[in-house]
Amino acid sequence: MANQEHLDILKQGVEIWNQWREEHSDIRPDLRDVNLNKASLRRANFSKAILWRANLSNADLHMADLRGVDLTKAVLIGADLSGTDLHEAGLREATFSRPVLNWAIILADPHKAQDYLGGANLSGANLSEVDLRNAYLSGANLNKTNLSFAQLIGADCQFVKLNNADLRGADLRFANFNGANLGGANLSGSHLDSASLIKTNLEKANLTDCSIHGISVWNVQLKDALQSNLIITPRNEPTITVDNLEIAQFIYLLLNNEKIRDIIDTITSKVVLVLGRFTEERKKVLDALREELRKHNYTPVVFDFEKPASRDLTETVSTLAHLARFVIVDLTDPSSAPHEVATIIPQCLVPVQPLLLQDETQPRYEYAMFHDLRTRYHWVLPTYQYQDISSLLASLKENIIEPAEQKAQELAQR
Repeated sequence: MANQEHLDILKQGVEIWNQWREEHSDIRPDLRDVNLNKASLRRANFSKAILWRANLSNADLHMADLRGVDLTKAVLIGADLSGTDLHEAGLREATFSRPVLNWAIILADPHKAQDYLGGANLSGANLSEVDLRNAYLSGANLNKTNLSFAQLIGADCQFVKLNNADLRGADLRFANFNGANLGGANLSGSHLDSASLIKTNLEKANLTDCSIHGISVWNVQLKDALQSNLIITPRNEPTITVDNLEIAQFIYLLLNNEKIRDIIDTITSKVVLVLGRFTEERKKVLDALREELRKHNYTPVVFDFEKPASRDLTETVSTLAHLARFVIVDLTDPSSAPHEVATIIPQCLVPVQPLLLQDETQPRYEYAMFHDLRTRYHWVLPTYQYQDISSLLASLKENIIEPAEQKAQELAQR
């Protein structure tokens, strides 16, 4: 139950309440289970207050200070939270909208959602680092809201409006974004593993560096969306990235379905498999190489050997190699890359282009096994030695792409 003294002060109005908060900043107001339905609470200072299970339905909380507030299991149906500051607030299992009974009808026509949903208005609010795990946000207005690094694990965000919202680094695992509008939203670096995106609007959204293992994507709108470096593998497996949300599921399915792999083996693609150990020093080369390949209309798929493996690396690399037009392997700072490539080369007739950075102060030498492999398997190309990133990019077409393409054409004619 709420502290009656605290509740009596609040009932005297926002001005008196805020003055009391200012004079007693050391007190954490206890307003659990309070009924504030339709209350006028504009600009009220509820920072760090306890509002467990509070009924704030249809309350006017415009520009209220809700930093660090605990709204666990609170009901905010129809509340106006526009412009509020909810930084580090706790909203676990909070309810922001009335339940919808006939999801099938709405999924068939998302435009009818407005007939069923009356979500809360949180547009422009600061919810950075907020805890919204398992919250019910369906139909809420979160346009231009700051949800950077927020916790939305398992949240129900069906038909939510998140246009131009900031979701950088947010944890969105298992969240439901079916029918949601994320147009122009910044999701870079967010965790979308096992999230559901059915009929979701992602036009002009930024999905760079998102982790998307197990994501469900159907009928999404991706016009002008940024989709670079999407991580399709779980955290405990070597990192594999792709550049398209819709084909991400397909690529991962190929890695785990032998029958589909057999069909795809015969298809010539624009995929270029890039293998290596990409430490911080090597990552600059990787990023530059990846961008340059994109300019030449290739789709780079990157396999990083730096992380520890929890599955058979050889089988994974072999599957990816069979899909590739050609393979680039960076031998400058290797981990298991040379071994894995040497294992798959005899079974995979795909051009392999080794790279090696030369350092005048510390000369590097080609692995002896690659000389032997080149002798036995003519699809292993001579190791290209480069001096720096600029020289590598300047000579990419002439010394890497053209020889690899020529070899791929020779192999196709056999």
